[in-house]
Amino acid sequence: MIETNYLIIGSGAAGLTLAVKLAAEFPKRKITVVTKANESESNTKYAQGGVAAVFDLKEDSFQKHIEDTLIAGDGLCNRAVVEMVIKEGPKRLRELMTWGANFDTDSDGELTLGREGGHSQFRVIHHKDTTGNEIERALLARTNQLANITLLPHHFAIDLITEHHFSEDKTENLSCYGAYVLDQISGNIFTIKADCTTLASGGMGQVYGHTTNPVVATGDGIAMAYRAKVQIQNMEFIQFHPTALYDGNNGASFLISEAVRGFGAFLRNKNGERFMLKYDERGELASRDIVSRAIDSEIKMSGADCVYLDCTHLDIEDFKQDFPNIYETCLQQSINVAKDWIPVVPAAHYLCGGVVVDLDGKTSLKNLFACGECSCTGLHGANRLASNSLLEALVYADRIFQYLRKHKPSRTTKAIPEWNDEGTVLLIGSEILPQKTGQLQWLMRRYAGVVRNNSDLKEASLQLEKLYFQMEALYQKHKLNTALSELRNMVNVAHLIIQQSLNRTENRGGFFNEDYKK
Repeated sequence: MIETNYLIIGSGAAGLTLAVKLAAEFPKRKITVVTKANESESNTKYAQGGVAAVFDLKEDSFQKHIEDTLIAGDGLCNRAVVEMVIKEGPKRLRELMTWGANFDTDSDGELTLGREGGHSQFRVIHHKDTTGNEIERALLARTNQLANITLLPHHFAIDLITEHHFSEDKTENLSCYGAYVLDQISGNIFTIKADCTTLASGGMGQVYGHTTNPVVATGDGIAMAYRAKVQIQNMEFIQFHPTALYDGNNGASFLISEAVRGFGAFLRNKNGERFMLKYDERGELASRDIVSRAIDSEIKMSGADCVYLDCTHLDIEDFKQDFPNIYETCLQQSINVAKDWIPVVPAAHYLCGGVVVDLDGKTSLKNLFACGECSCTGLHGANRLASNSLLEALVYADRIFQYLRKHKPSRTTKAIPEWNDEGTVLLIGSEILPQKTGQLQWLMRRYAGVVRNNSDLKEASLQLEKLYFQMEALYQKHKLNTALSELRNMVNVAHLIIQQSLNRTENRGGFFNEDYKK
C-alpha cells in the first residue's frame, strides 16, 4: 500500500497543473500522480489549435467570449461557470507562461491571436500547431522540479475505493479513499490510500475507434466514477471533430486543426463543390457540430469515403510557418498541401459531459474531485466552443487547489483492504480482447455516431448488453490486465452514452437525433 495526501489520476494539463500548485503550497505533503502510459501521454499533448482567452481588450471583451461560449453551448451552459472560467482564464495562462510555456508572438512581442469556428474575435493563443505539447512540456519540467510529487507512469487506476469495498453499511453518504492501481510492468495490483483523489483522466474517443484522441483515451475516470455511484451527466454530447485526416484505416486519426479553416481553407465534396455555405452562412467557420453533420450528410449523399480540405489557394509559406506539423504529416501521406486537397472525415474528438462537478471541482462523492475532459463543469453545455477545453482544465485545476488550500482533507483511520483477485487465472490468448473492443467501436460508430435515431440507439443498447455480459464473464474469471480494464471501462462509457442519448428528446448542440428534426 502507498499512502499519499493527494492522489491525481492523469498527467495532462489539468492533473499536472493541480499537482504543481499543491506541491508548491504544501512542500511537506505528498502528491502522487498516476498515469497509464508515459508521463507525457495525454489528450493535452495532442491539442493543436490553442487556448481561447481574452487578451486584446481593444477589439475583444470577456462579454464577447462569454456570449460565443453560450451560443455554442446551445442553451445548456451554466452561465456562472462560463463567466468564472472566461474571466479567470487569462490569469491562469499568464501563470503558465511564468512556468515556462511559450506561445507565439509578433515582432513587437505581443501574443499572436488566432480565430477558430464559433469565435467572433481573434483570441486563440497558440504555439505553432503543437500548443498542447508545449503546455505539457512546460508542466512536466515544472513537476520535475518539485520533490514532493511522485509520478507513476505505466500505472493504471482500476477502481476508486469507497465503503462498498470494505463496509456492510449501505449508507448513501459515501467517501473516496483512493484507488486500486495496476502496475503495468509487474502486473501487480496495489492500493493507493489518499486523503483526497482527483480524476484528471481525459476523454473517451477510443470508444468510437475513429478518433483524434490518443490510444489512452478510453474513458477510465468516467467509468470508475460511474461504478462508484458518482453523478455523470451530458454523455450524449460528443463533439466530433469535422476534419480528421482520412487514410482509409480505423483507429486514431491525425487531427487537421480547426485553425486551418480559420486560416481560410475551403471544404469541398468529391465533385469539388464548396458545400458549407448550403448549411450555414458562416461557411467553414460554423461551429463544429454543424460542420460535422454537413460532412456526414455530403458523405452519405455521395457515397464517398470522405470530403476534402482545400488549402491550395492559400499562401503556402505562411501555411508552413503556422502549421508545420500538419504540413509535414500530410507530406508523409503523399499529400502536398500546396496542390493536393486533404481527405478528411469527422472523428470522435471531445466529450462535453462527464463527471458532474461544482464550481470548486467537487463531485457527488466526498473527497473526490474532477477536472479536465473527464468532468462536466457546465462550461460547454451541449457543445464546446473551440479551444475552451485547455482553458477549462487550467481554471478548474486552480479552483480545486484554492478549495484544498482552505479545506485540508482529513486522513481516514479506516482499514482499506488489498485488491482481492483470488481464484482468477491469467487470460490466455491475445485475440479475444481486441476482437471485443473492435465490436464495441463498430457498434458505437454505426448506432451512436454523428447522427443518431432512437431505433439505432435501442439496437445499440441490446447489442451492448450482450457485450457487457461477455466482458463481465472475462472480468470475473481472469486476472486484470490493461486491455481487459480498458474494455470494461469503454463498455461502461458506451452504456452511459447510449442511455443518455435515449433520454434526450430534443436536438441540442452536438447531439442530433433524426427523429427530432422537426
